[in-house]
Amino acid sequence: MNHVEPVIRMDGVDFGYDESLVLENVNFTIGERDFASIVGPNGGGKTTLLKLMLGLIEPRRGQVCIFQTSPHRVRTRIGYMPQHSQLDPKFPVCVLDVVLTGRLGITRTIGPYRASDKAAARQALHEVGLAEQESRPFSTLSGGQRQRVLIARALASQPDLLLLDEPTANLDLRVQDDLYELLRQLSTRVTVVLVSHDVGFVSKFVKTVVCVNRSVHVHSSGDLDSEAIIRLYGRDVRLLHHEHDGPCTHR
Repeated sequence: MNHVEPVIRMDGVDFGYDESLVLENVNFTIGERDFASIVGPNGGGKTTLLKLMLGLIEPRRGQVCIFQTSPHRVRTRIGYMPQHSQLDPKFPVCVLDVVLTGRLGITRTIGPYRASDKAAARQALHEVGLAEQESRPFSTLSGGQRQRVLIARALASQPDLLLLDEPTANLDLRVQDDLYELLRQLSTRVTVVLVSHDVGFVSKFVKTVVCVNRSVHVHSSGDLDSEAIIRLYGRDVRLLHHEHDGPCTHR
């Protein structure tokens, strides 16, 4: 059997601002077509870990490899959805125009979009279930629909790795459930890694949970128990079950 290299690998990674370490001696791998969630308390280093994967920041020590090389060398293979989009929801732009911005830097940085760009953008909209909405003004969409459009923008670059920072923030539980199911389906063809604040709710969808609180511990979602959660948050986190929407956390 041939050895398969991981999509993401971190070896002995330290990162900090000034004299303070945010992440210390981080070692883990994420494999091809995994669906992984990065969870942990506020300030524990979740978004910092994502930025290291993107190559937006450099570790003080250790090595970050994406597809066996530096993140800078494979940026076109990474789709990214930031936590806070810079897109003004009131700006008069249609859905397809928003998704097309995900093609910038793939085929060109200026000039008109090519037919291939529009085809990729339309395919991305189809994957998130909004193919019929391409001409609709972005400002008229619901919160869940806007998040799907921004996921489509990340997919428009036709990535092999999809990174998302809090994609379900400020959405109600039913809409969160639908988005996690969408991402689970996408993980059958691309590796998906997302940051989430809710360890209980997301754990029923993902395969792998990356627990971050300065140090990093990786668990199969089925093996995430109360002892691991106490180590992560410093206290117990009860998993509550909603009538329709599955488990979520309560501290």
